[in-house]
Amino acid sequence: MNGILQSLGQIVDLGGPVVLILLAVSVITLATILYKLWQFSAAGVGRHKALKDAVAAWDAGDLAAALAALKQSKSYLAPVIEMAFSARPEDAKRLEAEAESRFARLEGGFRLLDSVAQLAPLLGLFGTVLGMIEAFQSLQEAGSQVDPSLLAGGIWVALLTTAVGLAVAMPTSMVLSWFEGRMDGERVTAERAISTVLYPQGRAGHATEFEAEPSRA
Repeated sequence: MNGILQSLGQIVDLGGPVVLILLAVSVITLATILYKLWQFSAAGVGRHKALKDAVAAWDAGDLAAALAALKQSKSYLAPVIEMAFSARPEDAKRLEAEAESRFARLEGGFRLLDSVAQLAPLLGLFGTVLGMIEAFQSLQEAGSQVDPSLLAGGIWVALLTTAVGLAVAMPTSMVLSWFEGRMDGERVTAERAISTVLYPQGRAGHATEFEAEPSRA
């Protein structure tokens, strides 16, 4: 642990305040990613088997099986589908809005990750430019007694900030793409489920049966 801290300290000393900022950003980014992974897991993202069974049963006209399967679902979309069971086709927009409100909560933090993916390389480049300026200033101050190693050392130290910026940006971009891909799949699942419930193959009598169900309980 001490070795890691010493290595980070050396990198900060070489790269300056820009590297320090990038390291702080990387910590915030990692915390955001871990939180999003926990949130996705807690919400049941991608785990909709019981929900799909409920929708399939509803589509087949089996109301009892649909309600039983829906009660077993731990999906965050289950309340939306429960609302759809007692809704009419003209309520599609309201149901889509309910689903979108849940998607919005899951997508919280995506803008932060996107900003990090875009700005981290620019911060690294900014640090490189500052480092190059400092290197050439040192070269100018050396006057006629120019040491090539002075310039070379200044350049590689300056390029260190670009490397750190890319090291932060690339994995962040990959993780964000994965999160966005999962949410695209969630939207497809929700749209298909809502459409199936509102326009089932065994449509006749669905609304009447659902309204009568509580009285038989």
